[in-house]
Amino acid sequence: PKITKEKAYHPDSLHNPHTAVMHSLIIPGWGQLYNHQWWKVPIIYAGLGLLGDVILYNQQQYKIFLKEDILREHGVVTGRNPELALITDPDIDTFTNVFRRDRDLGILGMLGGWVIQMIDAYIDAKFKHSYTMDNNLSFKIRPSVINQSSYAFSNTATYIPAITVTFTLK
Repeated sequence: PKITKEKAYHPDSLHNPHTAVMHSLIIPGWGQLYNHQWWKVPIIYAGLGLLGDVILYNQQQYKIFLKEDILREHGVVTGRNPELALITDPDIDTFTNVFRRDRDLGILGMLGGWVIQMIDAYIDAKFKHSYTMDNNLSFKIRPSVINQSSYAFSNTATYIPAITVTFTLK
């Protein structure tokens, strides 16, 4: 058969990790596109979109309950929400705090997701920039037998089937 020379991969000296991080800082997912990992972009936008939805929902509910809480605190009857008429004053105050806390956690989650995608872009760019992935590592898998002697029972050896894995660095 025809002998073919295997391609060796060498680090990309032009791929800059700093550029990947700056791209991801400006627009989420841009660093992943710079690293040629386009499949991560929908995952990033799905996560950030869900966190954005959490923030918006909790902000809307927080405004509703905060307005109701302020009106009840001042004893104003006009302008109250009729859907919240059966909820007690301490529960209104509790719901206000819960929606504010959940909104704040959503904001922290959004910032955390943004930072995580920046870190991911940096690490992937660093691997492309610094580390080689050439064909000088090989391994071989083959069946074998392990000879294990039984010391206390008899002079005969016990054989156990096994799999041998051999790594070779060229």
